[in-house]
Amino acid sequence: MSGTAGTVTIASDGPRRFEAYLAQSPAERASQKHPAILVLSDMFGLNEPIRAVADHYAASGHTALVPNLFWRSEIPGVIPYDDAQHPAAWARLKALDLGVVTADMTTAVHWLRAQPCCNGKVAAVGFCFGGGIVNTMAVRIPDLAAAVPFYGVQPSAADTAKIKAPLLIHYAGLDERIDAGWPAWKEALDSNHVKYQEYTYPNVNHGFHNDTTPRYDEAAAKLAWSRTLAFFAQHLAR
Repeated sequence: MSGTAGTVTIASDGPRRFEAYLAQSPAERASQKHPAILVLSDMFGLNEPIRAVADHYAASGHTALVPNLFWRSEIPGVIPYDDAQHPAAWARLKALDLGVVTADMTTAVHWLRAQPCCNGKVAAVGFCFGGGIVNTMAVRIPDLAAAVPFYGVQPSAADTAKIKAPLLIHYAGLDERIDAGWPAWKEALDSNHVKYQEYTYPNVNHGFHNDTTPRYDEAAAKLAWSRTLAFFAQHLAR
């Protein structure tokens, strides 16, 4: 990528600031304003795979920001994907105040909109834990331009009624835990006339988009990527 990328800090409550990874569009288009995408990580944190996702969005003509979702945690950094580290990742996740995390992400949306490189439209895409946060952001941020949760926990029917953003929902066919919530959410989305597209990719596992783990499925990941880019092109156009 011929654009620019690096760490930025965003003001939160009081004097506190949290770090995020910002990837901007290629240099040949740097003088133009672009739609922005908030990219939310899984429970392992702001690691190289999620930075690579942001880089890909930047290469496609967007400004992409990956906030550190865990900056308030006692373990604020990256936790390896090693199976032995999963208990630590789950413990960190359970200790989070999801309301505070969502408020931080709302702050990140406002920060993005204020950047000279942003055309004012901000969408969100997230994976696993980040997918659930994207769903919550769709509930709480009525002017979110678009929301793309990958295998994220679904909001309640009452919260679904508050969603204004169009949704592109990706599920893994073998992900029984998350998929179990889809029928009830589909009913809530339909009854509240929320605009959405949903795709379940057969015979793939939760995490199929991440090409650094054994769960990666190239065909499903590339298809989900192309659908997501087309969705953003539709809803983030100037």
